[in-house]
Amino acid sequence: MHVQSRRAGRVAALVVSVLLAVGALAGCGTGDDAVAQGGTFQFVSPGGKTVITYAAADRRPVAGMSGPDVVTDAPLSLSDARYAGKVVVVNVWGSWCGPCRGEADALETSYAETKSSGVEFLGINLRDDRQSAKDFITDREVRYPSIYDFPGATLAAWKVPTSVVPTTIVLDRRHRPAVVFLKSLTTDELIPAIKRVAAEEPAPSAAVGAP
Repeated sequence: MHVQSRRAGRVAALVVSVLLAVGALAGCGTGDDAVAQGGTFQFVSPGGKTVITYAAADRRPVAGMSGPDVVTDAPLSLSDARYAGKVVVVNVWGSWCGPCRGEADALETSYAETKSSGVEFLGINLRDDRQSAKDFITDREVRYPSIYDFPGATLAAWKVPTSVVPTTIVLDRRHRPAVVFLKSLTTDELIPAIKRVAAEEPAPSAAVGAP
């Protein structure tokens, strides 16, 4: 029994190590930060960069994002009314990912501090056991929803490297990638980036009645 448990633990650790190694290689690829193909955003992992910022003139819209909610199984989509006109922070995570566990509190704090500025968060749960993902959300009291996307179909449609976990993408109010983080985050990094993007255009409620 103990031998089998230790063996299973070694296998699990090896799987995670391989995923992280692949992610490191993907994050150190070469090429342009992003290219426009048919007017949509396609990400190309740049050499050595873990934080990529896109000027407004260089941004392109992302492809549609939808899937079942990890917890409720209800349909969840970036096109839902709750995200319209909002800055959306998309976080790619897995309960098996150590850095994802490490940044969970920073994400929650960032969400609480910025949501009044017209900001929403949306998770994408990748390559995860469904129950483990639910337990992660419950145990850490995550207050924003996540799409359950075991194979990474959403990210593949975006041309974002699915081997880099965690990844966090700050979308502007037109849902175009403005900042991409290919690493775990602290509030000192994430909150200023969100506020900077949110300040580019007024939130819809603030625009009502404006001259």
